[in-house]
Amino acid sequence: MHPSTYNDFYKKALIFEGSLALLAQLLGWFAGINPFQHIIFSEPALLYGFFGTLPLFMMFIGLQKLQATSVGAIRDLLLKSLGPELHRYHWTDLLLLATVAGLSEELLFRGLLQPWLEASWGVTAGLILSNLVFGLVHAVTPLYAVLAILVGIYLGLSMDYGVERNLLTPVIIHSLYDFLAFFMLLRVYRGNLPKPPNG
Repeated sequence: MHPSTYNDFYKKALIFEGSLALLAQLLGWFAGINPFQHIIFSEPALLYGFFGTLPLFMMFIGLQKLQATSVGAIRDLLLKSLGPELHRYHWTDLLLLATVAGLSEELLFRGLLQPWLEASWGVTAGLILSNLVFGLVHAVTPLYAVLAILVGIYLGLSMDYGVERNLLTPVIIHSLYDFLAFFMLLRVYRGNLPKPPNG
């Protein structure tokens, strides 16, 4: 899809997610923390990010197969909210949106909030408290909030997986996971669209 034909939802989503990076910088200035400080480009971080996405994506696939009411409610909500707005977009558009979301949210929650809380309350409390906030802002349903907290803790732990703290690892995991989730959800949505009449 050509950029000039982006719909309002897509534009607003990009602007909103991008604004989180600006918020991270503003709050970081106030707190004396540079949210970009621990983004270090390295081959290990790229590999950790790529392979670290697999457990989350397998969890996503597993949840798609569950028939539990609470899981079905999340699936239906995502299909109804994202499907009509994004199903005509090219995969590169989905990748752009996922990358902006992954980078901006990681800068805010793992680049700023987690170290900010760690400085006052310690490493464990910083990890947990920052991801309670992460879960609350993703609380479209109670189960979704719990899953977001667990995913956030996973992302926070991945930042310290290597020799030194590297925010690039959770950025890659978050972005790649979002992209794969978008792609799979929209594949289901497109598959459920009525087929055009032949001829």
